[in-house]
Amino acid sequence: MNEYLEIIFRSSAVYLFIVIAIRMFGKTELAQLSVTDLVFILLISNSVQNAMVGSSTTLQGGLIAALSLFVVNYLIKRLTFKSKKFTAMLQGEPVMLVHEGKIIKAHLNKVMITEEELLAAAREHGVESIDKVNLAVLEADGNISILSSNFQHQTRKKRPHKIVHKQ
Repeated sequence: MNEYLEIIFRSSAVYLFIVIAIRMFGKTELAQLSVTDLVFILLISNSVQNAMVGSSTTLQGGLIAALSLFVVNYLIKRLTFKSKKFTAMLQGEPVMLVHEGKIIKAHLNKVMITEEELLAAAREHGVESIDKVNLAVLEADGNISILSSNFQHQTRKKRPHKIVHKQ
């Protein structure tokens, strides 16, 4: 039984280390995985396998390690659901990248996003140039949200001028 408690401890420690390391080294990697990101994740998982299970090569050892990861993941999800402070610490805060068509270069540098990546995100949202972006935000999950003047103009057209209440 002592061997299994060690596996639970090791697996939990590795999980927490990987979550903290990913958080420290940048959240932008999480939204869209490139080939190098995928290779990195595969190599990390291979490199920490022995740290989790130690000398155990048994089925039980592997299942206990996997179960430990599920439990720690569940607990972290519960904590992020219940605590905004913990969520902000773990996932970070949204960062404004563009405001009223102007790129905020200091924020791009802070989150290590290039202007080319920002332009690509704008094009993915159907906006051809940054000057048409009202607001671009790097969300806590690593996605870039774009609100453009085209979007606001289109939604204004659809909104009725007068609201009529039926009785």
